[in-house]
Amino acid sequence: MNKNIAVINGDGIGPEVTKQSVKILDAVAARYGHTFQYTYCLMGADAIDKTGSPLPDETIEVCLSSDAILFGAIGHPKYDNDPTAKVRPEQGLLKLRKSLQLFANIRPVSTYSTLHHLSPLKSKNLEGVDMVIFRELTGGIYFGKKQLSEDGNTALDECTYTRAEIERVSRLAFAYAQGRRKHLTLVDKANVLETSRLWRKVVQDLSPEYPDVKVDFMFVDNASMQLMLNPKQFDVVLTENMFGDILSDEASIISGSLGMLPSASVGTGSALFEPIHGSYPQAAGKDIANPTGSILSAAMLLDHLGMAEEASQVRAGVEWTLAHGFVTKDIDPVNYYSTSTIGDLIRDYVEQKLPAGVDREHLSISKSTII
Repeated sequence: MNKNIAVINGDGIGPEVTKQSVKILDAVAARYGHTFQYTYCLMGADAIDKTGSPLPDETIEVCLSSDAILFGAIGHPKYDNDPTAKVRPEQGLLKLRKSLQLFANIRPVSTYSTLHHLSPLKSKNLEGVDMVIFRELTGGIYFGKKQLSEDGNTALDECTYTRAEIERVSRLAFAYAQGRRKHLTLVDKANVLETSRLWRKVVQDLSPEYPDVKVDFMFVDNASMQLMLNPKQFDVVLTENMFGDILSDEASIISGSLGMLPSASVGTGSALFEPIHGSYPQAAGKDIANPTGSILSAAMLLDHLGMAEEASQVRAGVEWTLAHGFVTKDIDPVNYYSTSTIGDLIRDYVEQKLPAGVDREHLSISKSTII
């Protein structure tokens, strides 16, 4: 199978973690007889520095013609710390979502027993956690009218949703729930917000078309508490843009590290895959960032391309490294391994080159040479 993949390294640790994902994809291609053609594109602070734009037109054109997009991270302190900046890295990501009509963000959240000690939750609340958050991505307050009064004392951020916008992401979430535990939870604020009341009405109208899916509704303030009190209760969570942004970041700490979680943004054409973490500029260039979220995003990319077996092999490689204690500094600040070493290990796992037993004393910090 031949596929064209656009690669956007982005800023900070983006290039380092994305490099590991490309390494894994190359291993998948070699083992399973695929061909992946990569086209590297600019976006974010890196693009601003080189072109003056956070999202050059060339990047949009490449992404539109690709089968999938692998993305690292964007953001830089010189923009984060300057609220007056007219051009910002995040503008590139918002524009890309709009240009590609990526209307749904999908974030799976699961736990690993070897990382339970890193989670703020008790172990008994972590066993069996397996949820997917569906966040509407191109509507709502982030894309609404923005206004600041002439005297600078009054600001407006308008939140608007149409039935069509709500329905298309809801149908995706319903279909996803049918393939899982058949339980969908809509998170809204229907007791206060008119947009939330429309969300609830649309989901109620769609529900009879999916009779095998149990639907319940939860206000966003309660949902934020329930995520911490009893995350096992959730299967598929559906919500609007801003609520989804906040809740998915909150849910990310359940796993024990922000560096562990992947995501997919899908729509009417090409899909984009990225780890949920930011650019983490403090770690850039130090080979210490956790590449797992990016590698698991590459596994989601493979699923999207119809390569389920290959995706499962990548996930198994991640589980193997965790089970054997091969983790990055964010997980174990004393006995840790480099970004590139983790990538090498998972690549070797995919290529079936790892021995049954591992002598950790002979594992190089910079490469996966196992004796």
